[in-house]
Order: sequence, then C-alpha cells, then structure tokens
Amino acid sequence: MKIVSEIMKENPCYKAGKKIKVKGLMLHSVGCPQPDAATFIKSWNRAEYKRACVHAFIDGNNGTVYQTLPWNHRGWHCGGAGNNEYIGVELCEPDCIVYTGGSTFSCSDLGKARKVVQRTYESAVELFAYLCAQYGMDPMKDGVILSHREGHARGIASDHGDPEHLWRGLQMGYTMTGFRKDVKKAMEQGNGKDDLKDSGRTETQPYLVRVSIPNLNIRKGPGTHYGKTGRYTGVGVFTIVEEADGQGAARWGRLKSRSGWISLDYTRKISGENLQD
Repeated sequence: MKIVSEIMKENPCYKAGKKIKVKGLMLHSVGCPQPDAATFIKSWNRAEYKRACVHAFIDGNNGTVYQTLPWNHRGWHCGGAGNNEYIGVELCEPDCIVYTGGSTFSCSDLGKARKVVQRTYESAVELFAYLCAQYGMDPMKDGVILSHREGHARGIASDHGDPEHLWRGLQMGYTMTGFRKDVKKAMEQGNGKDDLKDSGRTETQPYLVRVSIPNLNIRKGPGTHYGKTGRYTGVGVFTIVEEADGQGAARWGRLKSRSGWISLDYTRKISGENLQD
C-alpha cells in the first residue's frame, strides 16, 4: 500500500481545525464515474468548496491512498454525527459506469470496472488494517468499521447506499461483513504494523538534534495520536533518519534505533558531535 500526503489545506474543513477521538472508520465511494483521485483533490482543495472533506481517497487506477486530512481531524464525510468519531475514506469509481438514477447505474465494460473496484477494495483493506493497528481498534467489534449505508442505518450518516451499491451492481461478491474479515486477516498477517509507509514520510541524511525539554514522549508513528513506545527524561542528543508531517504544522523525526518517533518541535538541530541515539 502506498500512502501519499495531499492534505487539503485550502478546504474550509481543514481550516476549521477541529479534532476527534477516533472511534472507527467509515467506507464510502464517490458516487460518480471518476477513478482519478487527483481530480477530486483539485476540486475539493479550494476555499470555496464547503460541501465535503474526507480523510483519504483511494485511486481507482493504481490503488494509491491519498491522505487529504490528518487522521484525527474532524471531516465532513457522512452528513451526520459520524463525523465526530469516524475517519472517512472514499473509493474512486470506474469511468465506464453511468448513473441512471439514485444508486442505479449501467456499465459499458464490466471487466474493466471490476478491476478498478478490486484495486480500491484491496487498498482499503490494507489501509483499514493499518489504521486499526495504529488506533488499537478491533475491526470485528461492532461499530468499528462501517459503510456509509450502515452509518445511515445507525442514524449517524445521511441516506446513502455506498459502497455496497457499487459492489452489488458489478456483482463483485464483496460485502461489509467480508470486508471486516479481510481487514482482520490483514492485521493478523502483519499488514497493519508500523513498517507500512505513512503519509508524508521522507528518508533523510542522518542528523543530530538536542532535546530542549526534560520529558519527551517517543511514539509509534509521527503524531500524538500514535501510542507511546517510551519516554525520554533529561536533555539528550538523538540521531534522526526519517522525517514526517504531523498534525498542523508539526514535524516529526524517526530515531536511528527505529524505536519510535519524536516531535521535532521540542528539539534543536546541532552538529559537531558523534551520531548517536
């Protein structure tokens, strides 16, 4: 799974800056024949676009995940109370379908359409396994993973039928029950571990930083929403080998020992000392 950071900083939802305590994940599909995630990002990443904002799009051409909001940012993805607790992810749809009314559509190339949907489904399984691992959630627990349609049935989302309408219309055999089982299986196989590349991560030439506060949390990933792997007490020197964007304008650095990440906001870059960790 490839995650690319494309945070929509011009969208009013991002600028609102509200945070959530993540309770679960909600799966959507875009509801129009467009497999290209970049098309949505370009359209939605504008100050005047006040209709919606999601945490990620999954591209139908190659399965790439484009993260468009920080995971703990309150999105505008389901038209209900689910926005207060759920990360929302959109599956892009094949360009060979034509909607004929509501969730009903025709398809001019069934083979092509199924390949697009298979691609997005498989990436969604990996992404949801990753997020469940990061937030300590059990995908089989009631309410942790929902579709937009299931969210509506629970009274926390607007009246939509996605993404099941797409799977059903193309006779894919996919169901949300099966999806949750696939996420669980992916976690058991290790696809949810932290060795997956997170959004915005870039390797860097190793450099030294000096910690500027007496207590600094070391976390599993680049952000305060990740669990702690430890805490450093004292003012020490660390070697940073990888960088990543966190929430807002924060920057995070991965330690040379690979034991975790620290916030670079509480460090000062230095030179002239032996590299250490």
